[in-house]
Amino acid sequence: MKDNSRIIGNYTSGNEGPLLFVTAGVHGNEPSGVKALEKVFAELEKTKPEIKGRIVGVMGNKSALQKGQRYIDEDLNRTWTEDNVNNHDPETQEQREMHEIIEVLEQFPEDVYSKRYFLDCHTTSSDSYPYISVQDVNDNDSWAQKFPTYIVRGFSDIIYGAIDHYMSRTGLTGFVFEAGQHENPASVENHEGVIWLALKEANGLEVEKLSCYPECVERFTEKNAPSQKVFEITYRHEIKKGDSFKMEPGFKNFQKIKKGQLLATSNGREIESEWDAYIFMPLYQSQGNDGFFIIEEAE
Repeated sequence: MKDNSRIIGNYTSGNEGPLLFVTAGVHGNEPSGVKALEKVFAELEKTKPEIKGRIVGVMGNKSALQKGQRYIDEDLNRTWTEDNVNNHDPETQEQREMHEIIEVLEQFPEDVYSKRYFLDCHTTSSDSYPYISVQDVNDNDSWAQKFPTYIVRGFSDIIYGAIDHYMSRTGLTGFVFEAGQHENPASVENHEGVIWLALKEANGLEVEKLSCYPECVERFTEKNAPSQKVFEITYRHEIKKGDSFKMEPGFKNFQKIKKGQLLATSNGREIESEWDAYIFMPLYQSQGNDGFFIIEEAE
């Protein structure tokens, strides 16, 4: 296997079974998933539990992670378009990073594994409950239902070029997991917990045999995660090039909002809510082109 410093860890106990392909740090200001993967692989090497198949942990935007910024030239979580994937003369740092991640995935081909799963680890700029963002294709949604937290459908249907969109159309089953606010230590706990649960569900890991159990799972499932509830995105406020955008302070992810409530200011114009709904992913960082989303509970 080709040496690749992008691989955080690679573990198998030699049994046939599925691949669990975990990416972290696709945004360079979101190191929580990388830290969680380092903890998971340290525990796997220490305890040496039996699993079916293999787990591979992969670093996303290495250049941006080194600088602690969201991206270098463009958002890596918007580059996974068919045109960019098919262009083998990448024009930006993020397109180069994307091709390197694809090269790693191609080292673990579909015909070697009984099934291939992906998990993409992220955090948010605003305070947030942990939640799953799932594209409702393949068997992604039924897979997401196995995890005890909020589930949001539709992000990758609105935002083309996200990594989970690529993984899904390549035939993998999985979702994005947003563990909480960027700097919150609970985000690392939540990422670690969901990776252990994914190993349990996908690879048959007996979590009870881990030396860190039950804390390494229950800090997510019992302490931090809300009861499972499903939401759907109904609106996205896009920030166009040259826009001056500022969220009103204090919004949290999944906060209830009312019609007429002031949400943000764009180019000097106040943006008031047209909905009795929930605010989702309000922007509180300098880089990004999504001002906020509106979500409603699924029927």
